[in-house]
Amino acid sequence: MIGYLRGKIIEVLSDSALIDVHGVGYEIYSSAYTLEDFQTLLGKDIIVWIHTHVREDALTLFGFHSKEEKSLFLSLLKVNGVGPKMALSILSGGRPAQIHELIEAGNAKGLSALPKVGKKTAEQIILTLKGKLVSIEETTKVKSETLTQITSALLNLGYKSQLVDQFVSGLPTDISLEDGVRKGFQTLSGSLS
Repeated sequence: MIGYLRGKIIEVLSDSALIDVHGVGYEIYSSAYTLEDFQTLLGKDIIVWIHTHVREDALTLFGFHSKEEKSLFLSLLKVNGVGPKMALSILSGGRPAQIHELIEAGNAKGLSALPKVGKKTAEQIILTLKGKLVSIEETTKVKSETLTQITSALLNLGYKSQLVDQFVSGLPTDISLEDGVRKGFQTLSGSLS
């Protein structure tokens, strides 16, 4: 299965986008918020997080600008009666943090206001997912803790603070401690004081 694509967004339509990856155009279906983000990134290199949905008669790619949105999409697919198209509609009704809040608060009325979500579906979403979603704040906290640990490790190895800060600010937020320190060692090895 395809986990992500790295390429250029070359076209954004009402419900999908076209990404060019080394001369091959992939059509990916996305939420309104992701498509809005893609519109501002036309022609630029980006990473799109992908869920590959396979049916007997079709292979469809669903794309997300953030891992948090993809994670919420996959969680919504676990709810009885929610398929990929409905999950995208739900994600088009609010940012992942907002939808997460509605689920955790047990706010069926708020969820019912999202596109294609009726009262029964809202209750089913709450019943299935409340208390089981990883909080977006927790994910961000773990990411920032990892970057802090990478900074500390590189400073302890004797690299200059300014160079370490500059290096760490360019790291992807989902990098592991080991990979971050290894890359830091490789990149900064000629700059010891």
